[in-house]
Amino acid sequence: MNVRAISAGFLSAAALVALGAVPAVAADAAGAAGAPPTAATPEAAASAPATLDTLSRFFARDGAVARAAASPQVQGASVPVRILSPDFVAGKAGAPVARVEFHASKAVSSDGRTASLWTARRAGGGWQVVNIATGDDEVRYADLGARTLPGGIVFREPQIDAWYVHKGVKVLPLDEDAVRAVGKNGTSLAAYRDRVARAYGDKLPGSAYARKGTAGGYDTPAAAAAHDEPLVTAAAATAGAGAAVALGLLATRAWRRRATDSRPAA
Repeated sequence: MNVRAISAGFLSAAALVALGAVPAVAADAAGAAGAPPTAATPEAAASAPATLDTLSRFFARDGAVARAAASPQVQGASVPVRILSPDFVAGKAGAPVARVEFHASKAVSSDGRTASLWTARRAGGGWQVVNIATGDDEVRYADLGARTLPGGIVFREPQIDAWYVHKGVKVLPLDEDAVRAVGKNGTSLAAYRDRVARAYGDKLPGSAYARKGTAGGYDTPAAAAAHDEPLVTAAAATAGAGAAVALGLLATRAWRRRATDSRPAA
């Protein structure tokens, strides 16, 4: 099981509550931080001085390293992060299995810890960091997928926190959660579509299940079973900037797995 700490410093309070990353009581603290800078590329946004300063605070938040000694560095190019598409789950003709929701860059602290910088394109142009998460899942699985199935598309099924690589009619697992879902040898694209349609087809945005109000935020323990998880689409607006990135298909259980840092980055 993958447990990651999500920083409240970049996402607006409303977006964090919508995504289930922080409880409503943390909204005021989450909204306190100013908007990060915009840049021409995801890499430039990730390596901007203001971003690096926030990264230093992020790495120092638990006292493992002093803020002044964190000296974070952003390594390599950003990667597009694809999430299971609700159109694919619904069986819409020609829908790809996943869609790009944001880009991610890997940051490393002086003590070797890693973080993932999520960047999104602003409606008015330019790129902006919208969140920081512990670990380097996004970049690591992109690399693993390229080696496992060259030319394939790496994507995540967030309801069970599973990573896959897809090419043609083949879907292969990249982590233990995916192996449990499709087996160590993977499955066909058609069989995978059948599986996610059975699991989530009645929980798509606009469904009766979603309209109950359990899709998003913190719901009751009764929704803990994988087949009772909602599929929700939430718009994550960066604090004070008005930009938005559609972080679709974020199930409550997938986000509750992550230990949340509800303190502002400032």
